[in-house]
Amino acid sequence: MSAPATRFLLTGGTGFLGSHLAVALLLKGHEVSLLARSLKNRPARDRVSALLDWFGLPEESRRGLRVVEGDVTRPGLGMAPGPLEELLLQTDGIIHCASDTSFSARKRAEVEAVNLGGLSNVLEAAAAGRASFFHLVSTAFVAGVAQGRCAEEPAEPAAFFNVYEETKCLGERMAMAACREAGMRLAIYRPSIVYGDSRTGRSLLFNALYSPVRAVLFLRDLYEKEIRERGGRKAAEAGVRVEPDGRIRLPLRIGASPGGGVNLIPVDYFTEAFLAVLEGAPDGGIFHIVNDRVTTIEELVGHTSGFLRLTGIRACAPGDFAAAPRNAIEALFESYVEPYLPYIRDTRRFDAANARPLLEKRGVRCPGFSYDVFERCMSFAVECGWRSPLP
Repeated sequence: MSAPATRFLLTGGTGFLGSHLAVALLLKGHEVSLLARSLKNRPARDRVSALLDWFGLPEESRRGLRVVEGDVTRPGLGMAPGPLEELLLQTDGIIHCASDTSFSARKRAEVEAVNLGGLSNVLEAAAAGRASFFHLVSTAFVAGVAQGRCAEEPAEPAAFFNVYEETKCLGERMAMAACREAGMRLAIYRPSIVYGDSRTGRSLLFNALYSPVRAVLFLRDLYEKEIRERGGRKAAEAGVRVEPDGRIRLPLRIGASPGGGVNLIPVDYFTEAFLAVLEGAPDGGIFHIVNDRVTTIEELVGHTSGFLRLTGIRACAPGDFAAAPRNAIEALFESYVEPYLPYIRDTRRFDAANARPLLEKRGVRCPGFSYDVFERCMSFAVECGWRSPLP
């Protein structure tokens, strides 16, 4: 059994998951070559420095960091042949985190350029270098349109909910074929829906879990303003009112599948689980990094109602809309969160037979998604104006 790699080339290190991995690796004493682009006239080094400042990474932990200017979507990673060859000679393992998480079909070309073209370029570079291990950050939702148990095995769904799921699944197949041909070990990490730090609430990204909450907040503020400033005629017509205790009644049904729920994990758990697999699975494999317990829509409704001081929101069975068609508020809400509806109504269950023993061995457990965790995360999002705290 070979020793674990200690010199990593990391792509996507300025993104949400990749930045957390970069910091965790540096704190553990690994050497990290972080591939990053210049953006909006900001050199890659400046972007990375600001990111590490946000994390509060000590200077002594930054000594193992090397920032490399490059771009996964360009041949040769956008680097000259000489520097690329030198970089690869100093690399034991590659962690590919770069990804476009857009769901929209109209962005297919951009998503494919990163999730397939970018991956192909990194795999080609890996095969030309001396790296013996390729670590691919994928997603549990490569399972596509499915129900029930989804195993830690190559995914072959008949259909997908969006272009993101599709390209990540095709990317896994590409990586398996390329690593097999090059004789590289491959580990595939499949997280479910990742939100901010469960302990601090801090996050660099406010999509997925955050989007429905933000949509409800928008609707609340829209009608409350109309009540406060213009008498509330439109609010009254929509069934919105201010309750005696000051809460806003917002008549909003959210369709939920029986037995369904959202599989949520905080980014601190993702990072700890990733490292446990990285260090505990020397032969690679496929690993779900997920929550053993899904969060029901009823729970999310309760958390959201408490945080935003609302009444009138409730989960309902899909058949309810046939008996009583969607009101204007419900139609507007669904138009905002349409890309996330398959995840709100999800009945997929992700088996973690490969990952679980590695996590248990190191005492890594997913925190519960309590109201306190929810409040910390949403308070930070509101504080940031639902935008990245970094420029």
